[in-house]
Order: sequence, then C-alpha cells, then structure tokens
Amino acid sequence: MRYEDLPERLNVADYFVDRNLAEGRGERTALLTGDAAVTYAELANQVNRIGNVLLDLGVRRGDRLLIALSDGVEFVATWYAAQKIGAVTAEVYTFLPAKDYRYFLDYTGANVVVVDPVTLERMREASGGRHRLLVAGDFEPRTHEYDLNALAARAPDTLAAAPTTKDDVAIWKFTTGSTGEPKACVHTAASPVLSHHAYARGVLDIGPDDVVLPVPKLFFGYARDLAALYPFGVGGAGVAFAERTTADRIFEVIARHRPTILVNVPTMMSAMVAHPDASTQDLSCLRLTTSAGEALPAELHRKWDTAFGVEVVDGIGSSEAYHIYISNRPGAARRGSCGQAVPGYAARVVDEDGKELPDGEVGTLEVTGGTTAKEYHQDPEKSAATFRGDTVHTGDLFARDADGFFTYHGRADDLLKVGGIWVAPSEIEHCLIGHPDVLECGVVGHEADGLVRTRAYVVPREGAEVVGDTLRDYVGTRLSGHKRPHEVVFVTELPRTSNGKLDRRALRERP
Repeated sequence: MRYEDLPERLNVADYFVDRNLAEGRGERTALLTGDAAVTYAELANQVNRIGNVLLDLGVRRGDRLLIALSDGVEFVATWYAAQKIGAVTAEVYTFLPAKDYRYFLDYTGANVVVVDPVTLERMREASGGRHRLLVAGDFEPRTHEYDLNALAARAPDTLAAAPTTKDDVAIWKFTTGSTGEPKACVHTAASPVLSHHAYARGVLDIGPDDVVLPVPKLFFGYARDLAALYPFGVGGAGVAFAERTTADRIFEVIARHRPTILVNVPTMMSAMVAHPDASTQDLSCLRLTTSAGEALPAELHRKWDTAFGVEVVDGIGSSEAYHIYISNRPGAARRGSCGQAVPGYAARVVDEDGKELPDGEVGTLEVTGGTTAKEYHQDPEKSAATFRGDTVHTGDLFARDADGFFTYHGRADDLLKVGGIWVAPSEIEHCLIGHPDVLECGVVGHEADGLVRTRAYVVPREGAEVVGDTLRDYVGTRLSGHKRPHEVVFVTELPRTSNGKLDRRALRERP
C-alpha cells in the first residue's frame, strides 16, 4: 500500500480497533493478559469509555497525552482512546527516575498524564502538582488526580472517532537516548497503516490466527506495534504482561498463551539461550521470532538456532522511519545480515558526500519510504541533518552485497580511531559473543596517556572461569591485530537504555 492509496480521512483507532467490529470480528480475541482474553468488542468498549474520560479532562485533538502505564488492557485501551479523539500519544518506560519523567513532562507539554501505582509516586514528584494525573489502579487521590477505572465505568460506551486525516500528527516515537536526551520523532496517522502493510503483512505475513508476544514492554514502539497494532489490522491477537521481562517470565508466558510470533531483542535471546532450563522449553508454538533493537551477532543467531530451532527474522528499523525498513524474510534469512529492504522502502549506502557506494563498501545507510517522520520535535538543526523529504539519513554504517542484503557495521558516531585506524566496536562485540563463555559484551574507547584504547566489558556465562587474556587472544586470532581489545573488564551486567539497547554513554563514563 502506498501513501496515495490511503483514504484522506484516517483515524488510527478506527482502522485498527473499530474496523474489526464493522467487519464481524468483534468476538475474536484481541488481547491476552494474565488469565483474561479481551475481545475486540470489549476493547472497543473500553476505548470509548476512556476516550470520553479524556475529553472530560480537557484533552483535545492535537494535544499530547503522556502515558506511563504498565503493560495491560489499560495501556492498550488508553493508547487507542487517545488516538480515537485525535490526541497525540507519547509513551514512556515505567521504571524511570523522577528526573527523567520531569524531562518528558516538560518536553511533551502534556497537561494530562496517565499513570498507575508503579509510576504514580515518581510522576507526582516530577509533576509537582502541575499536571492532571489519571491513575489506573488503587491509590489515595490528591488534588488534580483522578481514578481512571471509576471514571471509565461511569462514562458512555459510545464515541465517534475524530475526523483526523492521514496527514495529522498522531504518534510520537522517542529515540533511545543512548547518546543524548530522547527526542520525539513526529509521525502522522499514515505511518502505522503503511508500516502494517509493508512489514507486518508484506514480510511477516501476520494473519488472523497469529498471537504475538513482545519481549520489550509496550512503551517501545517496536513491541507496541507488533503486539497491539499490527495483529489488530487483521483480527489477530497480542499478549501483554505487566511484570518486568526475564527469560523465566517469557518461558512462562509462552507456555500459558502459546504465541505464534515472539518479538525479541538480542539481549533476551542471549539470556534465553543461556538459561539452565533452555533445553526443556517447548517453543514449538512459535512459527518465528523477530529480532531488532540492536544488531544480532551471527554467533548468537547460531546459538539460538541450536538451542530452540525457532526461525529468527532479523531486521533493523528506527523511530525516525517508524518501524522496520530492512528485514530478512521467513525461510530466506542470512545470519549476520539484517536482510533486504522491506517492500515500499528503498535503501542505499552512501559516502560522506551522499554518493552511492558500490556493493561491498561500508558507508552510511539512507532509507526512503512513506513512514518517514516529519521532524524531531523542537530540534530543527538535527531534523535538517536527518530528514531529507521522505529520506532518513540514519547514521548507521552498512554494506550491501550483490543480492541486496545489508550488513551492519556499527554507528558512525561510535567508531574509534585506534593506532590511526578506524575500529567499529560492534565488530569486536560480535566476535566476542562467539566465545562459549561470553553471555554479553560491550566495547567502548577510553583514553590512556593521550591515546584511544579499546576496553571490552564482558558478562561471563554463569560458572565460567575465563580470563581476559583468553578473550583477547580469541579476538586476535579472528580479527585484525589492531581490533584486539586492550583491556577486558568482567561485569555482572551491562548498562542498557529503557529500550534494551546497550547504553554506550553510560559504559564510557565508567572509571
């Protein structure tokens, strides 16, 4: 589907929720959470009630609504309620400190924030009584605080969708904040619909019988879209659970709900492979697992295949282009590659002057497609450097082969000049992850005597007795000598952003 094929009037909630009722799918399951199965009719009812609550609190078309909710029915219904009244959704992680919530409150300019008991106290501290807090769950109300469930129970269950258009701003997707403060990529209502057809239907072939379980939480657009948006486009179902994600929890939810698609990230794939009970887990219900968020090392892909035999469809996307724009295809995946351009997107590798490079050469990836964000909110300088019409200048280093498969070579701003030669930390990381005693690793540069040196932070496998020199020699026999890490530091865990990506800034700041 092309942008030109979309109707002028387009409301995201109408397209992904109400259309299921209009087409006779009201009694199909939309969402599985805990022991409950919520139908499309029940979800639509809740969307309407919450939408009326938001209107009563003064939320209007074009207003930003900040959502800080744990995963569950309230999250999904509130997100769609905001879409239905024409508001703009902006979601944040539920385990951020108050200072980070204060940043998001100021940045979004939201007057109403939807929270739950998990986020309430920190949001109170961040708000200082300046915002209306709509609370889902048990709490003792204060001034400017409202009980979402009580108000929704009394609200009308009918609500007309706002007459939004495909060009109206509908969704803010935040960057990860791994190199600076998170910025909002501003998307119109067209983006989720185009992405649904291009990636969910065109690559994954999501259908009405699919049940999608996300590893990341729903505030992360990669997970939210795949679990609570794309399946809804065809009458499928998503799974939501409020607890923190662990390998144990994922195995438990798979056993309970028997999903067909697992939305995964390399960090959790590594944890699942290393789990002591991995060999006893029954993942036969899964027809595939997606991987995104950060590069999937070929060695980790191999370990996953050996442990579980569930096909991995690795891809790369970004908030700037809404979702996945390069992906492997089911049945035709190549380990170590992010795949080929998703239908509806064009991708090319360019040099510093914007000239397309020949196959095999490493340069910066540019992606062109109909889901490109309008801008970074309040950042015209960065917007001008990144968005060029419907093209995104990603800042990611890639090479393309003769078959159109793209291989990731790290971020341009992560490159280290060691001994006068450029080194990509990701290449060292992908090598180290191949060692049987390495669970996770992150490589950064540090200065010693005025020179840049590479330092590898390694999370060893439980019970492993590996030493730093062994890992340095392991890299030295597989990569060029200058890529051998100067130092190996063993740690129990790596710092990660709320999206699960390696937080290189935090790693560089370690002494």
